[in-house]
Amino acid sequence: MAQVDHLIIGTGINALVAAAMLSRKGDRVLMIEREDRIGGCMYTSDQVTLPGYHHDVMAATFVLFMTGPAQEALGDDLGKHGFEYCHSPHPTAVLRPDGTALVLTMDRATNVAAFNARGSGDGDQHGRDVSAVEADAPFLFALLGQPLWSRGTVVLLAKQAWKRGLGSLKAWFGEALEPARGWLETRYSSADVQAIWAPWVLHVGLTPEASYSGQMARVIAFALEAAGAPVVKGGAGQAAAAFRSLIESHGGEIWTGVEATRVILEGGKAVGVKTAGGEELHARNVIASTAPGQLYDGLLADANFPKPVKKFRHGRGNFQLHFALDGPIEWAVEGLDDVALIHLADGVDSVSKSSNEAERGMLPVTPTICVGQPHRMDPSRCPEGKALLWLQIPDAPTLIKGDAAGEFESGPEWTEATREAFADRIEAILSKHIRNWDKIKLKRRAYSPADLAQINVNLVGGDPYGGACTLDQFFVWRPHAGQANNGTAIPNLHHIGASTHPGPGLGGGSGFNLAKGLGA
Repeated sequence: MAQVDHLIIGTGINALVAAAMLSRKGDRVLMIEREDRIGGCMYTSDQVTLPGYHHDVMAATFVLFMTGPAQEALGDDLGKHGFEYCHSPHPTAVLRPDGTALVLTMDRATNVAAFNARGSGDGDQHGRDVSAVEADAPFLFALLGQPLWSRGTVVLLAKQAWKRGLGSLKAWFGEALEPARGWLETRYSSADVQAIWAPWVLHVGLTPEASYSGQMARVIAFALEAAGAPVVKGGAGQAAAAFRSLIESHGGEIWTGVEATRVILEGGKAVGVKTAGGEELHARNVIASTAPGQLYDGLLADANFPKPVKKFRHGRGNFQLHFALDGPIEWAVEGLDDVALIHLADGVDSVSKSSNEAERGMLPVTPTICVGQPHRMDPSRCPEGKALLWLQIPDAPTLIKGDAAGEFESGPEWTEATREAFADRIEAILSKHIRNWDKIKLKRRAYSPADLAQINVNLVGGDPYGGACTLDQFFVWRPHAGQANNGTAIPNLHHIGASTHPGPGLGGGSGFNLAKGLGA
């Protein structure tokens, strides 16, 4: 019977951040993982397409971690254990159906000039938008990166009210709640500039019409320009390996193939977990890095305590598509060769249409496609002279009610036939923009939302964002209004992960916040 200070269920980014900080502090940490690998959505494999091609099966880009507090706390130590970033000077671009492209660089003056050339004053507006985020960064990132129910947050808001005045602070929050459609259509005249930012709201689980999607898009614009869209050398799985090495170097343990089935309660307090193998593991604190359903309907199914009344909602599914290529990519438009992430989209309306179709259970006619070129930043990802592509489609339905294009019958469950038919649609869009596609394509591999849910139990329905990120399930209301920070109604039981504040992505924010709260 194990006895440790902290027993952590799951090994995703938040769990690894918490474990690294707590083990480095000198606490005894045990992590248990139901799968035979660690890392959650950080998973790299050379078995996806062809040998020698190393694909990030789920998450790929580490800009949120690089710009977050966990990087500041752990970055130097992780670097000693093999965590190394790879960059491109061109983090993102949009490629529209008519072949028009716009590329973002990591130089503000260059971006201002390029945007002004597309729309009068659009570059100047971009400069004002990212400069405002930069000026507000200490305030904004503190709100996103610390417990909201805390003395620190109260003091932070009080200081801002004193600095700005209550009227100005009210105006700031009002503007922060503006949907991306309102922000883009009232500030930018160029359809190209609107199109480069509209798809990014999908990557935080929102839509162009969602409240505060405009603010999140501005934060993303600032982060991409300032920090780029870095990947980890060797793949996202190497990031997980670096975490493991760091944790174990400080005495922490990680057990794979061990599934927690129940939280053990004694005297109303959490004292450990029972595993599928019948073993009881005891700890001073139990930390669950899980979706709310796994925690409340699974691990605590037999517990007698007031459970959340409101049913937690999960969002759209994610669709992944990977290609092994036999040589360099010849884009039909110049200037895209070294862009980290290229969106194939036509602007606000196209993004809104595809996400709306997905939310209604329909396979989008023209899905919003994100194309990653990790080999351009990290040549170790594929054999010399070859190439690979990582495609993410963030607007796929979890349960299928039909095909919005009316081209094939499907539903409600994802089948191999539906997956490959949808992959054909995506590939057809992609191939129109690559001159030598038929010559270089070697092999593809598609993952439906159902496939991704099978790989990672926390991706409920294939939702990669830990639950719908609508206002009623965000900030102090994430995962539900009754939960304060990472606490639960049960003493010594803590809840972290994408379903908790500050939400999804590879930032590690909830793990960082909890570890700090536990004295790290």
